[in-house]
Amino acid sequence: MGGFTRNTGHLADREFDVVIVGGGIFGACAVWDAASRGLSAALIEKNDFAHATSSNSFRMVHGGIRYLQHANFRRVRKSMNERRSFMRIAPHLVYPLPIVVPTYGHGMKGKAILRAGFCLYDFVAFDRNRGIRDRERRIPGGRFISREETLKLFPGLIREGLTGGAIFHDGQIHNPSRLVLSFLRSAVDAGAVAANYMEAVDFIRRPGGIAGVTARDLLTGEEVRIRCKTVLNASGPWAEMMLKGAMGLRLRPGSTYSRDLCFIVPRRFGNYAVAVQGRTKDPDAILSRKKRHLFIVPWRNYTLIGVWHCVHDGRTPDFSVSQEEVRDCIDEINEVYPGIELTPGDVSMWNAGIVLTGDNDPGAKDISYGKQSRLVDHANEHGIEGLVTLIGARFTTAKRDASEAVSLIFNKLGRRAPASAIDETPIYGGRIDRFEEFITHESRRYSHIFGEDVMRSLLHNYGSEYTELIRYVEENPGTAETIGDSGVIKAEVLHAVREEMAQKLGDVVFRRTDLAAGGYPGDDELRYCAEMMAAEKGWDDARIREEITEVKGLLQRVSVSGGNQISGLSASGAGPATSKAL
Repeated sequence: MGGFTRNTGHLADREFDVVIVGGGIFGACAVWDAASRGLSAALIEKNDFAHATSSNSFRMVHGGIRYLQHANFRRVRKSMNERRSFMRIAPHLVYPLPIVVPTYGHGMKGKAILRAGFCLYDFVAFDRNRGIRDRERRIPGGRFISREETLKLFPGLIREGLTGGAIFHDGQIHNPSRLVLSFLRSAVDAGAVAANYMEAVDFIRRPGGIAGVTARDLLTGEEVRIRCKTVLNASGPWAEMMLKGAMGLRLRPGSTYSRDLCFIVPRRFGNYAVAVQGRTKDPDAILSRKKRHLFIVPWRNYTLIGVWHCVHDGRTPDFSVSQEEVRDCIDEINEVYPGIELTPGDVSMWNAGIVLTGDNDPGAKDISYGKQSRLVDHANEHGIEGLVTLIGARFTTAKRDASEAVSLIFNKLGRRAPASAIDETPIYGGRIDRFEEFITHESRRYSHIFGEDVMRSLLHNYGSEYTELIRYVEENPGTAETIGDSGVIKAEVLHAVREEMAQKLGDVVFRRTDLAAGGYPGDDELRYCAEMMAAEKGWDDARIREEITEVKGLLQRVSVSGGNQISGLSASGAGPATSKAL
């Protein structure tokens, strides 16, 4: 079977053109783009791939309609192009999501302004479906529905002054972690080297510049010297801390960050998302509906609610979400969408991550989101050759921003950069012409083995490469069984360990499979998964208990209503509040 395995010796046995530090979506896109354009590339990540903000995203790929109110047509085009590209190269993981915006009265909240906005967007994004052969993956134009149709979809809306609804479509991500893994797998297949749990602790210096990275293997404690011609620091909210700690460097001005928060509700309210106006406003908007929108979004069998933002100092990526904050957020959503009648008991968990944002004062309520990804050439900034930093701002633009960073790397190497194919080339699992036809055809092939829900899950998560899982089943039919009621089959755990570099129980539970996609999977499910990994990795009973305790602690920390279901832990035993979870 193919796959990518962890071999740290491959990091030390040659000099790379570029070493990328950071295994989130920006680093994963960068290493794929670099390898596909012919550079020898390596990526290291101090935790697991996609362990923080990338897997905590709101699972949206935005097409830029929000930037119309900023009159930023360049950014509209950039976001639209990126959404279109995701639909083309990862049709199993990114698909259209219909969103209803309720209209009230006249003026900025009425139909006339939104109709003008939709017409303008459709004009600016006239080629939004170019190259998308699958009609199910195409983004339709905006349209309007009546008051009655709007209330039929969302009977809990505020009715006073409601005139109807406006519908537009954006992109939704089925599984952010697996999207990151798909980019990484594509990169490794193209010749790159990747390793998780490898922490960059220092830079290797040369006169006037950087000659590599010293990394510590967090699984063995060993240090590895990775020689390279250039380093791309793509470690997200850790980027500035790494520069300061290893080199004593500061970015001028320093970056500002936001902690973005959403809730997961373990039931689905319908097939359409709804955007309702919250309490805060957008200070950067030229034309605004006065308040920012909160979204209630169907996702798989769950509902996502968010996003709430607060200024984060960026000095450490650690954070927590207090029960008071949870209550305030629930109060706000009930205020602007009273029919939802949300309680803490309805929410299974929260997701949150740290993202680059605009310039804001500490404690600001109305946050500026004007900041775009930050690309720094340290030869210009600090007189240090061979070092580039990319701090990403939005999941949507990760490919384009990473590609710009790789083009800069070519420049640093004194080589002409070939054209990037990252926007056109299907990533691992993405070689599918028409996804629903693909599901129908492949489900018939294996209907004697898998139920419809399990098969659809496999095809979404693994796409055209799902047959790698089938091979396990052919060798051992027992691996087709699900782990409890999770819908995750045993073959997925084996595949995660053998072919997807899963080192810890949390890697499998949170990022390789759907075991904890919407809440606590259950004691028996965790135990079974841990024992399967133990058989593969040689863990003893003490290690099994340690892994289970760590996962329970992370789940306890992000739990809103289900914490009392997690046996063997008290609230105080949940461990430190860090952004590792989910």
